[in-house]
Amino acid sequence: MDLHLKGSRIIVTGATRGIGLAIANTFAAEGADVAVCSRDASTANKLAASLVERGAGRSLGAAIDVSDGAALKQWVIDVGTQWGGLDVVVSNVSALAISDDLSSWHKSFETDILGTVNLVSAAIPFLEKSKEASIVAISSVSGREIDFAAGPYGSLKAALIHYVQGLAQQLAAKGIRANTVSPGNVYFEGGVWNDIERDDPTLYAKALALNPTGRMGTPQEIANAVAFISSPAASFISGANLVVDGALTRGVQL
Repeated sequence: MDLHLKGSRIIVTGATRGIGLAIANTFAAEGADVAVCSRDASTANKLAASLVERGAGRSLGAAIDVSDGAALKQWVIDVGTQWGGLDVVVSNVSALAISDDLSSWHKSFETDILGTVNLVSAAIPFLEKSKEASIVAISSVSGREIDFAAGPYGSLKAALIHYVQGLAQQLAAKGIRANTVSPGNVYFEGGVWNDIERDDPTLYAKALALNPTGRMGTPQEIANAVAFISSPAASFISGANLVVDGALTRGVQL
């Protein structure tokens, strides 16, 4: 299927590892223009160069901490201005704060929620002028059922779904779609589950046993879902929470 993403102007936050990296690479392979950020300028710039090699029309990298709302907004405005518009924004960064302490709650709110709100706020004036405007936020299955990450992580991932579904209703008349993608457990070298496998093998084995497929997902499997739901191929999908978890969760999503 041709996703019709060639030439689309796309921002992906937190794109230098794991799911975000797979998303950026997938958009590049589709021929899109891809702007990426991380907290390290060298890493972001190296990724931007590699994305052009993978097929991106244009690519930009920047050192941005998404919890710095002013810096994030200015970067989005700069990218949109330089490229003459934006078509897709993907909010991928998470604080991954699981501990039930006040610091974790603050980190989750500032990164997961405000990092998305500020990205969207700065992008909307550009998206309003796009014929294929799309907002995607990466949530989690922890946002729709209680698991070991109940607390700041799960609670604010649930809030993210609510926020984005609200955007879908509010922005539909302007031709802007908004969806979330909720991954299940995703394994990659250097990722959370790789660390848990090493540091807490009992928890890792318990989590792995919960999935009827007998395995965890890959970043590429999540990226494929994000690319589709971002694209004109999904033009009538808005307000959805796309769960990509290999049948891990048991609750019925109504």
